[in-house]
Amino acid sequence: MAPRFAADAADAVSEITSGSTVMIGGFGNAGQPMELIDALLGCGATDLTVVNNNAGQADAGLALLIKERRVKKVICSFPRQSDSWHFDAAYRAGELELELVPQGNLAERIRAAGAGIGGFFTPTGYGTLLAEGKETRVIDGKGYVLESPIHADFALIKALRSDKLGNLVYRKTARNFGPIMATAAKKTIVQVSEVVETGGLDPENVITPGIFVDTVVTLNGAATEEGAK
Repeated sequence: MAPRFAADAADAVSEITSGSTVMIGGFGNAGQPMELIDALLGCGATDLTVVNNNAGQADAGLALLIKERRVKKVICSFPRQSDSWHFDAAYRAGELELELVPQGNLAERIRAAGAGIGGFFTPTGYGTLLAEGKETRVIDGKGYVLESPIHADFALIKALRSDKLGNLVYRKTARNFGPIMATAAKKTIVQVSEVVETGGLDPENVITPGIFVDTVVTLNGAATEEGAK
């Protein structure tokens, strides 16, 4: 089944409602769907749980969602950076909940959700505060922590191109979290720089099959991927 092709970014995120869990792709600026995040800010949804690599940077994207108090909880690996002042202010004021997840665990928890895995044991975090309240087990003499999958209502990701069936290719490191987030959300919304005819993508280069994509929007300038190498 072909995805819905939205007229603009606002149309693409129009189904996101208050209380939703939203995954947002990107590693720093590489692969971050900035236009979709801005549209999410404009749609008025509140009480969001956001799953992302970090907790926003400077005065753009996720940072503005946090500044406007649209986010109730952040699940991420790197909440504090030199320019994460909006997260710092909201968290210190007790207005924002944080679930800190080591980056490898974050990626695997998202992947597990998409793969239908009920949980997995990892040594990362064993014996630390991050393991409190979780099941632990010693396997072959080594301590492990049981981690649960992270599911989402929506995923906002950025790809380079889509075909008419929603098959996606990415630009270099800008693929980072996008492919696994697309599989872990009930609905995946993608911004691309170009839509080509079905058959216009080399099947060997397709990273996300169209079966995981629900909405596609073509945005001018979406091909620019700062930090992608």
